Amino acid sequence: QQSGRKYNLFLKRRLRIDKRHQSKDSIFFRDGVRRIDFVLSYVDDLNKEWEKKLERRKEFESNLQKAGLELETEDKKESEDGKIFFVKIHAPWEVLITYAEVLNIKVPIRENDIPSMVENPLDCVLFPLRLPEKVMHPEPDYFTAPFSKDKQELYLINDESTFFSPSMRNRIVNYILTRCPYGTEEGKKKFGIKRLLNNGTYTAAYPLHDCQYWKKASDPNCDSERYTLYMEWARFLRFYKEQPLVLIRKYYGEKIGIYFAWLGFYTEMLFLAAVVGLICFLYGLFTMDENMSSKEICDPAIGGEIIMCPLCDRDCEYWRLNTTCESSQYSHLFDNVATLFFAIFMGIWVTLFLEFWKRRQARLKYEWDLVDFEEEQQQLQLRPEYEAKCTQKKKNPVTQEMEPYLPLTSQAVRFCISGATVLFWVSLIIASMIAVIVYRLAVYAAFASLMENTQTLQPISGVLTPQLATSVTASCLNFVIIMILNFFYERIAIWITDMEIPRTHMEYENRLTMKMFLFQFVNYYSSCFYVAFFKGKFVGYPGAYTYMFNRWRNEECDPAGCLIELTTQLTIVMAGKQIWGNIQEAIVPWICNWWGRRKARNNPENLYSRWEQDHDLQTFGPLGLFYEYLEMVIQFGFITLFVASFPLAPLLALMNNILEIRVDSWKLTTQYRRPVAAKAHSIGVWQEILNGMAILSVVTNAFIVAFTSDMIPRLVYYYAYYENEDSPMSGYINNSLSVFLISDFPERNEPKENPENFVICRYRDYRYPPDHEKKYLHTMQFWHILAAKLAFIIIMEHVVFIVKFFVAWMIPDVPADVKAKIKREKYLTQKILHEYELEKLKERLCQGDKLATEKEFIATEGRMELSRAM
Repeated sequence: QQSGRKYNLFLKRRLRIDKRHQSKDSIFFRDGVRRIDFVLSYVDDLNKEWEKKLERRKEFESNLQKAGLELETEDKKESEDGKIFFVKIHAPWEVLITYAEVLNIKVPIRENDIPSMVENPLDCVLFPLRLPEKVMHPEPDYFTAPFSKDKQELYLINDESTFFSPSMRNRIVNYILTRCPYGTEEGKKKFGIKRLLNNGTYTAAYPLHDCQYWKKASDPNCDSERYTLYMEWARFLRFYKEQPLVLIRKYYGEKIGIYFAWLGFYTEMLFLAAVVGLICFLYGLFTMDENMSSKEICDPAIGGEIIMCPLCDRDCEYWRLNTTCESSQYSHLFDNVATLFFAIFMGIWVTLFLEFWKRRQARLKYEWDLVDFEEEQQQLQLRPEYEAKCTQKKKNPVTQEMEPYLPLTSQAVRFCISGATVLFWVSLIIASMIAVIVYRLAVYAAFASLMENTQTLQPISGVLTPQLATSVTASCLNFVIIMILNFFYERIAIWITDMEIPRTHMEYENRLTMKMFLFQFVNYYSSCFYVAFFKGKFVGYPGAYTYMFNRWRNEECDPAGCLIELTTQLTIVMAGKQIWGNIQEAIVPWICNWWGRRKARNNPENLYSRWEQDHDLQTFGPLGLFYEYLEMVIQFGFITLFVASFPLAPLLALMNNILEIRVDSWKLTTQYRRPVAAKAHSIGVWQEILNGMAILSVVTNAFIVAFTSDMIPRLVYYYAYYENEDSPMSGYINNSLSVFLISDFPERNEPKENPENFVICRYRDYRYPPDHEKKYLHTMQFWHILAAKLAFIIIMEHVVFIVKFFVAWMIPDVPADVKAKIKREKYLTQKILHEYELEKLKERLCQGDKLATEKEFIATEGRMELSRAM
């Protein structure tokens, strides 16, 4: 019986194969002529809303056909699981030219005759990094003009079926889908594919990839661009190659193209910062043995004889300074003269990066026909959700048409709720940070006791001090809290942005961007700001310590400084985020798709169609790029805001970004459905965020060098308080530690045991000794150091800002050759259009109405003369 069932199944499949002669990679209707521009899928489930969904689909598809689109439905019997219907959509020529004019799409009018750039003398050296010319420039460059139905003969229309690229076609069809009505419910007009996807009427809506990524399409009419992108761009073994940006833009659209252009440029610029940071790190490594401070700390005759005051109340014991020998040596890796140089260098580097990116972006705008593309065009396109939810209408002052609007009172209420929600979540982050600080204060004593009483930990006690153990575990705990808060807030941010009902897509993205960035900024950087600017700054002194909530004693820095702890915090959070991000981006979609791809291996080729293959892939949603930008901008903050504490941060970012480019390209090409093409002429609001972070980074790095590192106290000692002319830094450690009389300890602070009967202990501060008339007050050296720190901050900020603004002024935003090309192209395009108009007018002159036509002819010639003069 089982063999009979298998035989029947085989016959059924044979019939289906015979019925369909197309290969599974076909991207055409059954006639093999009309191209599939979009696919809708739905499941015909017999639940209580079945009839309502059926009615919506009938109305929606009927309206699509009225709009001129052609549909072809694949019955569920033809699908692999026998449950899913597929509606294939084709946009005929008339629809394409109508909406190309509406969307102001630019199309070719003549091949570009402007000479290409002068050859780079380094081309022979960079040849191994280049891709083949046919991949980098898959088609000639053209002069373009906005499409007009009335001037079709003006454009280079060789073949109507290929004149509009697949990305243009799916953009046009998506525009129609998002605005097509499907009926009236609850007295409101309903429209848009997004609503139908949300209420389950359709399960998916997507354009098709042109072939499988691992092999070319069998159809000679298919360009197999997906295969080319995979072979030349998305494989990790091509990490050293340039990106085929023109092909990326052609296949995915300008918005995705500009993201990869920015990411590639950012990675290239990181190479210089990584090399300089590595040199600064190596300087610290090679001069470690010459560092007088760590020598004195490690010397048994100096550091071994200095008894330090306990780091916590009652339970902690007195300890010898030389127990922190190893941590003081490691601290020198990052706390040295090179740190100052690197902080200044990064302040200038970030300006160079932003200014050179503006130039690169200007060149891309010219090459990708985005010069005249303005975001104002997008402003006129209302979001379907806005049109559906706003019932009141008023006249638009720009278009002079009636359009929906949201009353001011409703906007105010929504903004208040939104602001309160964001404020609540930011407060939650601050509360969690305080909880981590309390954890640091509470567990330090436990770590100190554990390491002292556990014999197995004695061999590593020199490296793993209680301070370091507390710092590492607190950093890991903080990272876990960060990721948990991120997970929940992402959903809250989208919800409150939807609730605000932004008017346009750009407005929606900008509002969501600001909410997410504000949250992420506080979430990721708050712990680093605490370690850099607050830890060890408000501890008081023995006998008069300051307490958090009158219970937990504030943390002290290591005798070698707090910089090594900031480095630890930065490394764990930055590296942890990058590793987790790559796992989330690559492995999760791969596992999800692996399950869906199994059926391709279990069925004959003709049964697993192109639309079914793409249906089983993950969805690259409208916020897909938003998360990619957010990830990179947060990383940009790590390598600029706190780079003075960790010169290797740019190197880590560089290695991550080399991987990030290939991971993003791999998942986009192999794991996701083809996104709907979208236009963008810049990285948008992210540019302003990067500019703001660049300015803030100068301030934070100046404060880190001044208050977190030990550089200024060492310089003040070197020039003003040295005790030995032959070795000015000798005696610095003894000078930087104040004396406390143990008998002055109040009972709350005094350790339970003092087995060696110490009389005095030392602590990190500049205060008078107990036998001085100004007992335990700050010395004059403390005020000198404070004045030097403030002076350093003012001088460093002014120097870096002057250099930044001078560099920004010196580098023009648009290269001179690009300006010339833009002017040349505008002139030639106007000339071509005017010549076309003249030809038309001559034809009309021959046909009659000579007087009116002659006036128009003269006016047109006058316009041409004016254009030449300009």
